[in-house]
Amino acid sequence: MKFTISVLLCAALVAGGTGCNRAKKTRVEATDEAGPTLAAVVNMADARASVQLLKGFHDVEGNAWRWTMGKFSVTLRPPLNASQKGATLVVKMSIPEAIMGQVKSTTLTANVNGAAIAGETYTKAGEYTYSRDVPASALGADAVTVDFALDKFLPPGVADQRELGVVVSSIGFEAK
Repeated sequence: MKFTISVLLCAALVAGGTGCNRAKKTRVEATDEAGPTLAAVVNMADARASVQLLKGFHDVEGNAWRWTMGKFSVTLRPPLNASQKGATLVVKMSIPEAIMGQVKSTTLTANVNGAAIAGETYTKAGEYTYSRDVPASALGADAVTVDFALDKFLPPGVADQRELGVVVSSIGFEAK
């Protein structure tokens, strides 16, 4: 009889515990397993952003910038509402005298998801900001590929075995 009462009491306690409707708090934490977040602006010195540099970039130099090749590509996240309003593509770069002295002039053009973006011609060494409007129709995806091309650049040579285009510190989209 004692055994039966003990079993019944245990069963009641177990059944009573599972019938509790108290809401449990869920704690959500970010982990590295999710992978890097796609950025709208890629700073060349940011090691996390290097996954967005698709092709045509050399290693980081001076913890701040990268040389490009004659053709280079990057993937960017469009700004909020860019698929309705468009965005501005901004490249912060410089063209060293060593390049300009040999090529005399160079034109940078861009293509954003198939949309041709107007180019700009540079005839002097110096620091520049290439800034162009990008149509909303080119910014409908979560990830956008931007392809750049220089009409003139230095091929690999004796002094440097790399193809050299321009020196870039950042590439990105600004919201309109």
